[in-house]
Amino acid sequence: MSSIVTLTMNPAIDISTATQRVEPVSKLRCHDARRDPGGGGVNVARVANRLGGDVTAIYPIGGLVGQLFKQMVDEQGIKSVIVPLRDETREDFTVHDEATGQQYRFVLAGPQLSETEWKNCLAALAAIESKPQFVCASGSLPPGAPDDLYRRVAKIVAGWSSKFVLDTSGAALRSALREGVYLIKPNLQELRDLTNAPLADQAAMIGACRDLIGRGCCQVIALTLGAEGALLVTADRAWRAGPLPVIVVSTVGTGDSFLGGMVWALASGMTLEQSFRYAVAAGSAAVLAPGTELCKPQDVRRLSGQVTLEAASS
Repeated sequence: MSSIVTLTMNPAIDISTATQRVEPVSKLRCHDARRDPGGGGVNVARVANRLGGDVTAIYPIGGLVGQLFKQMVDEQGIKSVIVPLRDETREDFTVHDEATGQQYRFVLAGPQLSETEWKNCLAALAAIESKPQFVCASGSLPPGAPDDLYRRVAKIVAGWSSKFVLDTSGAALRSALREGVYLIKPNLQELRDLTNAPLADQAAMIGACRDLIGRGCCQVIALTLGAEGALLVTADRAWRAGPLPVIVVSTVGTGDSFLGGMVWALASGMTLEQSFRYAVAAGSAAVLAPGTELCKPQDVRRLSGQVTLEAASS
């Protein structure tokens, strides 16, 4: 079995295109469209695979869109464990407005999963014979899935020697943290929602992270801060990475690229500090790519040498 297993409960084919101007009523003529298999966990798998990791992706799919999704994942050389759905896999799309440089992202809800279908996803994970080093669940939960689904995942992984990495938000995140996970990757707004605090400065951010860690919710928090960089916090250490001087082409997939770089580096035996460096480089490399494309390995390796980490104080 792979050293990394990802779980994507709400996969989608991500379509990206561009038009001269986004405006109401008018028929908007678009350029050629790009299609990529997406959803948080699949994107993490794509990044880790590009960097040389051994990855298996678990995801539920259905219909003709689902068949195309599986084909695209196969073409990228990623092993898949499929959970069949009765309904069609969703599609999302991103439109770049050339006049303003703005991106418009349209995210569909996804198919309604039956109790049998979401339980089959958990069963597919539990049935893995050779346990991976890391299990990474990432993305939103689809309609029909219970808020405690990732908590159930945490319970499965807790019985192994694997480490559970989670990137989600809201009720799904709060439920999982009651079980405890290894690492979470919230952005600042997600951490504010989780803690019900304004977190106006670095000290408050680190304090909020340390509170979660101290209560046994997780061991590591990678807090992404957009144009302000990122923080990595453990019980006794914290690092701050500033933003890299890159030209932003598209912000789609930056968080997934960040997490993919982090998990790949950890699974490769790197320290937390080294892995954080690669995570920041991967997230920064993603903004160089157009549309729904993710980071490129050569950019990640080039930018990793430019990442500056400083000890962060609370």
